[in-house]
Amino acid sequence: MATRSRIGITLDDGSILSAYHHWDGYPEWLGRILKTHYNTRDKASELIDGGDMSSCWTKERWDGEKEPYIYQHTESEEYGAQYYTQRGESLENNAPQLHKDLNEFLVHTDDMCGGEYAYQFINGEWVCYQVGYAVDKHMVKQVEIPSGELAV
Repeated sequence: MATRSRIGITLDDGSILSAYHHWDGYPEWLGRILKTHYNTRDKASELIDGGDMSSCWTKERWDGEKEPYIYQHTESEEYGAQYYTQRGESLENNAPQLHKDLNEFLVHTDDMCGGEYAYQFINGEWVCYQVGYAVDKHMVKQVEIPSGELAV
């Protein structure tokens, strides 16, 4: 099972550019990773610009080769994002999504990707929202991201 989420950055006009994140989207992991490793506007933008991803912080990389039902992995020297484009999928199908405002971003997280959490980088900080079925259909609750860096 995955804890799906969306990671977004608020643009100057109030719109939000976001990417889908598949694994471990809960605040105790993804929230802390975002606060620790993607803690500037430039780092958050670079992460989202890569498009949809399996994980934003792993050493695993897809090598683009696929056996039946299984994508082949390699291990990198460094931690970073594992984008769907690394397994041969097009950026066109996995490009960041633009939402006109926070409400559209949150609805998209719930309805389109079945996400449980949405992360917004705004004013130099990460904000986390618990959305959809994780709370109650069409309900949103802002939740705290725990303090402290992770070991890696």
